[in-house]
Amino acid sequence: MIVCKFGGTSVASAEQIQKVANIVKSNPARKIVAVSAPGKRSGDDIKVTDLLINLAMAALKNEDIEEELQIVVNRFMAIADGLELDYTICDVIAEDLRERVQGDQSNKELFIDSIKAAGEDNNAKLIATYFNSIGMSARYVSPKDGLVVNDLPERTYALPEAYANLAPLKYTKEIIVFPGFFGYTKAGILRTFDRGGSDITGSILAAAVEAELYENFTDVDCVFSANPKVVNDPVEIKEITYREMRELSYAGFSVFHDEALMPVYKIGVPVNIKNTNNPSAPGTRIVPRRSVTGRPVTGISADSGFSTLYVSKYLMNREVGFGRKLLQILEDENISYEHTPSGLDDISVIMRSNQITLENEERILSRVKNELNADDVQMRHGFSMIVIVGEGMRNNTGLAARAATAISKTGANIEMINQGSSEVSLVFGVLQEFENQILQALYGEFFAHVRV
Repeated sequence: MIVCKFGGTSVASAEQIQKVANIVKSNPARKIVAVSAPGKRSGDDIKVTDLLINLAMAALKNEDIEEELQIVVNRFMAIADGLELDYTICDVIAEDLRERVQGDQSNKELFIDSIKAAGEDNNAKLIATYFNSIGMSARYVSPKDGLVVNDLPERTYALPEAYANLAPLKYTKEIIVFPGFFGYTKAGILRTFDRGGSDITGSILAAAVEAELYENFTDVDCVFSANPKVVNDPVEIKEITYREMRELSYAGFSVFHDEALMPVYKIGVPVNIKNTNNPSAPGTRIVPRRSVTGRPVTGISADSGFSTLYVSKYLMNREVGFGRKLLQILEDENISYEHTPSGLDDISVIMRSNQITLENEERILSRVKNELNADDVQMRHGFSMIVIVGEGMRNNTGLAARAATAISKTGANIEMINQGSSEVSLVFGVLQEFENQILQALYGEFFAHVRV
């Protein structure tokens, strides 16, 4: 069995959904299809998810929601028209949206989640209807029928029983069309994964049914060794390990959600990233292990939007429990961290800036100063993380020196260096205004004149 997921651009229009149907039909092993909400049809278009957020905001402000609601319905009607479906499915979608906007608003986050999820949920219903209309026996399955997720306040993840609940789908004779991006708590409350989380849904389904392969269809032929918007004509990656892909996805490789590998990684289901618009292209395979070539670096990625909490205290290294107390302060603010480079008397905690507000920053600085008796404590913003990744790095000497030299030639200062114990990645923290220059310099250092 193959589980395949189609992203927003792959299901943005009737023409794209027809391509999806042809892809699914071309291989009888493709029995489970996870779908996103309709994405952009062109560069200046608006994703359905963004239209739904506008609808949710209007409802929360007690504004007239009819115009916002009709805009969403019209997008689905345009798709139904192009697929020559009658408007019964659009009536179902309109009624579903009305029920959602009349839902409980006591928790704004959960209310918005419910509205946002309407994009994937109703697109799955529409696509299942289309499949049946052209003779492909298909059935819409709701996440309510088994994809159990955790409760607030933690970020959304599937509970272990979700896999057992979904496992019987492996025996399906029909094509299952399953909406991505969300699940339900045991109490029946809808929660969404992070944005782009349809990748996660597909991965959960692939793990649950122990699929032979998880195909992730998007709008590019493969994964590239660097961002093609920054680096000209980057090398294509034909095969990459889970660990390498996880590291690259973490720092800006938007082609695959960085949390989506965990379910398939645990049981070793390979992933194939493919292009809906060019399905014959081999794509990029993500596998447990691969042979390491002479090239030590597989890819280089960069992501901005990081902040650093810097703490200095004389004899910090002699104080038992200092690190735990510091991280506890962040946990109390529901903040996760990325890296903790440290010296004898100082430590930096690097975190995503979107978790920091003026209010919690002030509380954190005050608590660290007063409760930990720190000599100096500062919060700095505006950093990027540059990540160099490769399974061959651990057996390659002088790589860090080569990278540091290449960065120095851009005139940028290295604010932080961190290498994981697995030696598969090397992370540099830099000011974000130097991000693109550094990415280009590092690519030139490790990939110049290399074609595979």
